[in-house]
Amino acid sequence: MSLLPVSLGDVKGSGPREGALFCLRFVTKRYILLAVTLFALGTLLFRIRWPGRKLPPLYPQWHHRDLALPQHRWHATDHSREPKFFFVPGHTRGSGWGNVFQEILLNAHLAYKMDRAAVFYNYTWSEDGDYSDYNGKPIPSRIPLSALIRGPIVGDAFPADKPSPPAIAEDYWNHACAGRIRSIERTPVHATFKSWYMHDVTDGWVDHMKGVDDQCVEVMRSTGNIFDWVMFGDRHALHGLWAADLPSSPILTHFGWSALVELAFDANRAVFSPAPPGELPLSAVPFTNNKDRYTELPGLLVLHIRRGDYEGHCAHLARWSSTFLAFNGLPGLAEFTAPPGGPEPGTATEEGMAVYLDRCYPSVARIVEHAERARADELAAGRPALERVFKALLKTGHFAGVSSSRDLELGPEQRYVGQAVDMLVGQRAQVFIGNGWSSLTGGTVIMRMANGFRTATTRFF
Repeated sequence: MSLLPVSLGDVKGSGPREGALFCLRFVTKRYILLAVTLFALGTLLFRIRWPGRKLPPLYPQWHHRDLALPQHRWHATDHSREPKFFFVPGHTRGSGWGNVFQEILLNAHLAYKMDRAAVFYNYTWSEDGDYSDYNGKPIPSRIPLSALIRGPIVGDAFPADKPSPPAIAEDYWNHACAGRIRSIERTPVHATFKSWYMHDVTDGWVDHMKGVDDQCVEVMRSTGNIFDWVMFGDRHALHGLWAADLPSSPILTHFGWSALVELAFDANRAVFSPAPPGELPLSAVPFTNNKDRYTELPGLLVLHIRRGDYEGHCAHLARWSSTFLAFNGLPGLAEFTAPPGGPEPGTATEEGMAVYLDRCYPSVARIVEHAERARADELAAGRPALERVFKALLKTGHFAGVSSSRDLELGPEQRYVGQAVDMLVGQRAQVFIGNGWSSLTGGTVIMRMANGFRTATTRFF
């Protein structure tokens, strides 16, 4: 979708206003029938593919928001005086929000350290068509990041004490950098790094870019993304970057959830943690920073429980002795020691498989056990009693309220950013218990760590 802010006065080659109107009338007369016909055919095809289903929203107002950012000088004839840009077009596509979230954080932090304006993009499931099929249901192929998050990542201003060129939207990058993009191949650059750990990769790219003066620089799309699954799958990969400067980066300190996500949070507070009298909803409070805005919700225990086809994924993890993900492996958090593998690569012993399934796909009894242990530990530490549980959990007699994501009332646009709503609830919980192999858990964990919550309140099954 391309929604450039164009007015009649922008029509080049036209004379006075009447000339522009004549031009538009001519184009309309010539192409209106074709456009209407194609739209009708497209709609019919979608209806045939998903009979009886309402098509999801396409977030036009959020696209407009991105394109209307003040740093986008659409009408300028010379863009060379604008900041230097950095784009990673080989970013993750066709994956869950957790996978995309961890990558955009690191890409944005990297651009910040380069003192270049990052190029942000849509959360993309597919680049073909407006809708994609997910388990027989239509979903938006692309959702603007600004419908999920706010802050410097999506073009908002950096804090005054840490200035940096504001991020630009991909559409503007295509407009301002047309015909003068320098593409850098990833592989030769990475071959010079000490390791695949995120600190070495970040510093390596910063050093490499010191010798690049071009304004419009991208990592060649065919060579993939900068931060890949190998890095995200190593529990030690984030240690160095976290110790260096990631917690103090404005990418984290001034990260926020979008107005759409916060409205869903406000509207559903009664489901998971009723607001005390006099507390203003998030949507009524001006944004300051991550830590001050997303404070702890006393008494709330949040569990991130994976089900469905995740049992098969957990068995796969066992066969390859996989560790917790990098975002779940920060210092101070509980670690997971993989049991010995099977006799051949890609195999697991019966005992090893049982260990993985117990941690990765816990039974209801184990889930209840973890919840009760967290409740007892918080009481022993003199903290507020955990009284409400968000996610699937049988009542044990110790919790006044038990709810899950399915209990949330979400509008049409909020439904497709529901994972971000879950992450916001988890970020603010007094205690969060997640799945160490889940990137959605990882995104929640990194936000809790950035907020300075007690490490003991972030746990794993």
